[in-house]
Amino acid sequence: MEYIRVAKENLETEHICCAISNNRDEQVASKKAWLADRFDEGLVFLKSVERGKCFIEYIPAENAWIPIDAAGYMYIDCLWVSGSLKGHGYGGDLLASCVRDSREQGKNGLCILAAAKKRPFLADPKFLKYKGFSVCDEADNGVQLWHLPLVPGAEPPRFRDCARHPRAEGEGYVLYYTSQCPFNAKYVPILERTAREKGIPFRAIHIESREEAQAAPTPITTYALFFNGKYLTNEQMNEAKFLKLAGR
Repeated sequence: MEYIRVAKENLETEHICCAISNNRDEQVASKKAWLADRFDEGLVFLKSVERGKCFIEYIPAENAWIPIDAAGYMYIDCLWVSGSLKGHGYGGDLLASCVRDSREQGKNGLCILAAAKKRPFLADPKFLKYKGFSVCDEADNGVQLWHLPLVPGAEPPRFRDCARHPRAEGEGYVLYYTSQCPFNAKYVPILERTAREKGIPFRAIHIESREEAQAAPTPITTYALFFNGKYLTNEQMNEAKFLKLAGR
């Protein structure tokens, strides 16, 4: 498999895998705008030349949009292989490229979010364990921080206190999200409209900076839905899923 590194120079012409191919689509535009601002912070987006979901996105942990302390680590935003591209070792290829890059930069290791059992939009714990990762911290909602040390004796990453006990202020549904996930550009407004029309208490909090993300009350910042303060899910909601969740 041949891979392409997406950067400022080719961002507008390359398909970014996890959203539809039309560059005028709101999801694509939102994701590409977010990526464009991250490249100068060390973000790498490596994808297959084949159309489909086969890519890895990673960034130095000090610039990651999650509340962790991981000095000297590389944080993997997303490692995704699916559809007909799954089962051919491409995930291993992408991870190996990240490991090589991290070693060349003198990083202490890699880290990524997962859970004891596979959850939507989180890394597969079986794959991580097979590749040598182990759990180094866990929040109250079961979201785990996994790491792969590259330097013996390096201090493992940890969640910040704000994320260790996930909780949102206010009654009703509260959603924390970022533009890192392209689907949010389409579906968050749908939830806002649906909640308004059905009289469902709902508030969406758009995290728009690294500082806000690193101080968020949730280990998952791309999409974290709460109800009456309690964490519910990181699974992307369309109108039907949300109404079912809300008992409507």
